[in-house]
Amino acid sequence: MRNTLDSVLDVWKKVAHHGFCVALLDFAFLVFAAYLGYAIRLTLFIPRVNLVDLISVALVFSLSTVFIFFLEGQYGTLWTQAGMEDYVRFAHLYILSSLLFSVLSSVWHFALLPRTSLAIMLFSGMIFCGGLRISWRLAYHLPLATLETRLETLIVGAGETGVLLARDLRRNGGELSLRGFVDDDPQKEGKHIAGLAVLGDSKALPYLIRQHRIKVVLVAIPSANSRKIRSLYDTLAPLGVSVRVLPSLRELAGGNISLNRLRHIRLEDLLGREPVQIDVHKIAAYLNGRSILVTGAGGSIGSEIVHQVLQNAPKEIVLLGHGEQSIYLLLESLRKSLPLERHSLLHPVIADVADEEAMREVFRRWRPQVIFHAAAHKHVPLMEGSPREALRVNSLGTLIMAELAGELGAERMVLISTDKAVNPSSVMGATKRVAELLLGKTQKRYPGTVYMAVRFGNVLGSRGSVIPKFEEQIASGGPVTITDPAMKRYFMLIPEAVSLVIQAGAIGQGGELFVLDMGEPISIPEMAEILIRLHGYEPGKDITITYTGIRPGEKLFEELFYNPDTVQPTSHPKVFASTLTTLTADTPDIVLLLKRSLGDPAQVVPLLQVMVPEYVPQNLNDYNLHPSQLQ
Repeated sequence: MRNTLDSVLDVWKKVAHHGFCVALLDFAFLVFAAYLGYAIRLTLFIPRVNLVDLISVALVFSLSTVFIFFLEGQYGTLWTQAGMEDYVRFAHLYILSSLLFSVLSSVWHFALLPRTSLAIMLFSGMIFCGGLRISWRLAYHLPLATLETRLETLIVGAGETGVLLARDLRRNGGELSLRGFVDDDPQKEGKHIAGLAVLGDSKALPYLIRQHRIKVVLVAIPSANSRKIRSLYDTLAPLGVSVRVLPSLRELAGGNISLNRLRHIRLEDLLGREPVQIDVHKIAAYLNGRSILVTGAGGSIGSEIVHQVLQNAPKEIVLLGHGEQSIYLLLESLRKSLPLERHSLLHPVIADVADEEAMREVFRRWRPQVIFHAAAHKHVPLMEGSPREALRVNSLGTLIMAELAGELGAERMVLISTDKAVNPSSVMGATKRVAELLLGKTQKRYPGTVYMAVRFGNVLGSRGSVIPKFEEQIASGGPVTITDPAMKRYFMLIPEAVSLVIQAGAIGQGGELFVLDMGEPISIPEMAEILIRLHGYEPGKDITITYTGIRPGEKLFEELFYNPDTVQPTSHPKVFASTLTTLTADTPDIVLLLKRSLGDPAQVVPLLQVMVPEYVPQNLNDYNLHPSQLQ
């Protein structure tokens, strides 16, 4: 049956590509329209006395109409892909040919043609020829799959967005077969909208999905917050249906609502909190006309900082990174999106932030006024095995950048820190805590420069995020590996994290530590289960989850502040501030100790214990030097 239908539709669409065939069909339908004009007016079997008149009228009407269509290029139109303008042009030409025929028959009197017959003939010809053309358009969009192979579909949201989506789906839906709407407005239940019934509210989804054998659910509520999306996901995930959503209102701004705008639910849709919105343009005047330096510019955070800074008319941006490939890729992407005249704003530099001479040359050459310091080693287990490198880049590199900023008169410096710097259990966290302390110390030494730090949780989509690892494991069939079932983390999105950085640079007065309200920490096992379901699998059945034990330096959960009582609100309701603490007065000469420890790697961890007393290495016995031995 399906093969027969496919063959018929294929042949019918091919007919539309041949102008001669279209003209023959027009001629036949116009002749039939003339017959109907006489048959309805007189009788089904035309009397012999009227037969000559019918033949004359049919030939003149059909030939004159086809001739006008030919002259005006109607038979060069590809009707399988015709648009509204093609149908309007057809209507204009048909009306013109009908008027000409009417005038011709009135002047020439070549046949007896009652007015009723003329009206019926002209109206029927329009219906037949117009319907012929519409049939090709419908055949082009008619899914070749039979009803048995189409996917029954529900739309959640019967508002204007849902209606527009339903109309587009009916035109271009492919294998999707609309069953109806689901909407929580009680006034809509049981009503028909855009030809579809509102079958119930979201609480009835499990019943409706089973009753109608639904395979696909389309969420057409662009105003829905993450809690609403999460609620729908929790309802739909166990039911084995494919779920697609329209982007948010912000993402849809200026775009059409259509089937191709739908996407699968992403993890960030299910965070349980709304992404923090910061109007960067309003608060980023301090970037206008300034020379900006971004360290770690090739990384996930650094590159997003560059993108957002470029939207605020800087004088120039120095893109500093240690990895040449990441800086090259960033430059390539920027040059594709930036006008040619703005390419000169970008100054790539391949250098190490802990190389004091190289950094001094950068500061002397470009005299940066605002520094975003994102360069750091961030991988916790790797840094446990390379503590000297973590201290060199994360701590000494920050000190070098901060002192050069103050020495050469920079206006502001923003340090990208981490929640792992609070009561650190890892080398990475301890070295970032040292970086915060050194920034506080430098603020006192150079009060003319405004220093501040911003603490991040885990950033979705960043290179060091656990999400890409999970997705790779899911793609390979599992298992998904998690260190501990009690593991929890704070999460944020790259754009909102960077917006916080820009915001901090605007509102900081010097010596602040800023943190974003990231809601409640998210269970890592729960996140893994969500990701597995988002890929269409069932956790524990299709993809297993295994626990491998906590890795070196890891904690079960992270904290945001040492003392929450010191936290103060800022001008933004979702951004909070504390004060950057500094090293105690009896701490030995930090620069001397830093350089000495870099010369003797065995001193690195004991030095971190001196500077961050709350840091306790997990494997203290591995280090043969005690903090008391530091002089």
